[in-house]
Amino acid sequence: MKKRSHSRGTPPASSSGDLAADGDHPAYKSGAASAPATPRKRRDTSDGSGSSAGARRKRKEEIAQTFVIVNERPVDDISLDFFYKPHTITLLAVSVLAVMYFAFVRNEANVDENLWAGLLCIVFFFLIISVIAFPNGPFTRPHPAVWRILFGCSVLYLLTLQFLMFQNYPTIRSIFYWIDPKLKNFHIDMEKEYGVNCTDISWDRVKGHLDVFAWGHFLGWAFKAILIRHMGILWAISVMWEITEITFAHLLPNFIECWWDALILDVIICNGLGIWMGLKICQILEMREYKWASIKDISTTTGKIKRAMLQFTPESWSAIRWLDPKSTAMRFAAVIQLVIFWQVTELNTFFLKHIFEMPPDHFIVIGRLIFIGLFVAPSVRQYYVYVTDTRCKRVGTQCWVYGAIMVSEAILCIKNGKELFERTQAINIVLWLTIQVLISVAFVYLAVLWQQRQLKKVSSTPTKRKGDSPAISSSPSKGMLNEFRTAGNIK
Repeated sequence: MKKRSHSRGTPPASSSGDLAADGDHPAYKSGAASAPATPRKRRDTSDGSGSSAGARRKRKEEIAQTFVIVNERPVDDISLDFFYKPHTITLLAVSVLAVMYFAFVRNEANVDENLWAGLLCIVFFFLIISVIAFPNGPFTRPHPAVWRILFGCSVLYLLTLQFLMFQNYPTIRSIFYWIDPKLKNFHIDMEKEYGVNCTDISWDRVKGHLDVFAWGHFLGWAFKAILIRHMGILWAISVMWEITEITFAHLLPNFIECWWDALILDVIICNGLGIWMGLKICQILEMREYKWASIKDISTTTGKIKRAMLQFTPESWSAIRWLDPKSTAMRFAAVIQLVIFWQVTELNTFFLKHIFEMPPDHFIVIGRLIFIGLFVAPSVRQYYVYVTDTRCKRVGTQCWVYGAIMVSEAILCIKNGKELFERTQAINIVLWLTIQVLISVAFVYLAVLWQQRQLKKVSSTPTKRKGDSPAISSSPSKGMLNEFRTAGNIK
């Protein structure tokens, strides 16, 4: 028999639902909503005040449940209870025994190895605590523990940034040399020329630009499209990033590109095809019917293996509507803020590896990109719910930590790149900020106009009458209905 569980011993709910899909919430309380109610004086309800008090109480419960859904979503339809029951005592015993074994049998002659072992032990126990105590966020696949560990890694990364923020530049470089001694032999070649001989447009030169980084660029934009799922916002980020590269080209020489490289290879091919492929994947997943069978009910071995592999796919998929024809100014500003924050995150990547002199293919650079890519997924989801759902009164924990990471990285770059930023042309920065805001407003405003136009088309389309031919239907598609449904909870 399938169960609904919070995976931490929370009582099962009386109803199930997906906040992103249909707006229903599980009927359980957490946090402030689970605390015992404070006794109050009874009032005469003959004047209707009792009904208003009940409405306010119901509203508070909805707000509390909405935050729980987005911050620590429960698991639906549990088939294998073993993987979702708490095993805290067993975990504690295994962890302590493992640490005791390695603490007594390892060779302690090398100081560097001792430091590495101590740091790894700290990380190990911190991630164990993350599995036990941290929220999993809005996702539950393949298992909530995966997202709790990812959240624990993000907290560790944030604490590391805070530590580095209070060190001077030589100390930080020494730490990186201790992690990888090969970095001592690498230095940024500031004399190397970029974007030269732009009139030489040959097939061999174009093919030389389609390297592994171009494929990474393409896949990165496909991933961004899957996260954001809005063509207007994606193209705003794409165009604005090219403007960002032009603005900061006097600080980062590798931002200098030929016109055909920036316009054709980057914007049209890598960005455009990546956005198209990502949105196509979203469209396919949105039209898919999600009916999950218990692995216990599958008789064949092949079917069980297939069901186990499908555990790594989304549990459900719904249309995303960042903008609405009735959107308020605050929601309009929140989308613009998302676009600008995305630019800052991208800039942090290039400034970090330039200021601390790391090659683009270094494991620290690649590992940070993978980590940011994974951690931004629940953060964007929480930000979306906070922006679009009036029942969500505070931003999710993952989104809060991601914002702190973004700002900390920017501060670390500015503090340790004083010599670099001294050459900053103030007029370029002012123009960049102005253009960023103007383009964001323009793209978002056009997206709102497009939404209004599509809504008018849907509302003006005649509905299908009973007895009409089933071969021709004038009603909008399921995806269109999901896109333009009005739930009454719009910011």
